[in-house]
Amino acid sequence: MAPPAAGSAPEPAASHPTGHPAYSQTLPREPRSAAVARRLVRTALTVWGLEPLIEDATLVITELVSNAVDHGRLPSIRVIVSRPSANAIRLGVVDRSKTAPTLRTATDEDQSRGRGLLLIDALTERWGTELYRWGKQVWAELGEATT
Repeated sequence: MAPPAAGSAPEPAASHPTGHPAYSQTLPREPRSAAVARRLVRTALTVWGLEPLIEDATLVITELVSNAVDHGRLPSIRVIVSRPSANAIRLGVVDRSKTAPTLRTATDEDQSRGRGLLLIDALTERWGTELYRWGKQVWAELGEATT
């Protein structure tokens, strides 16, 4: 696209309904950070007009934050809310642990904890882990499948 001619008004900026910008926030690696993460998710989904996803998304982000609080290292985590397509969101939590989470089976009845990934698996289209040299991001996608 050619630049505007001298003396003409520039074209207005266009918003992009998907992709960047995403919402992210660095939080203390503490249980109370789950409430802040839920507010971030609610805000993003409301702005994007994806209110029907809020209930499941807030449950998922709570579990992702809880896992990072329990298993992460260092004093902070990063919460990311992005929109890979018009009707889907990706929630992620970054921590400094390089240990990938494992999905327990529903028959692990002797475990009173550790069922968060089962909930995430049930509520999302897909979820996974991106490993980095210094840690990982555990993410989950809700809404229209984005494969």
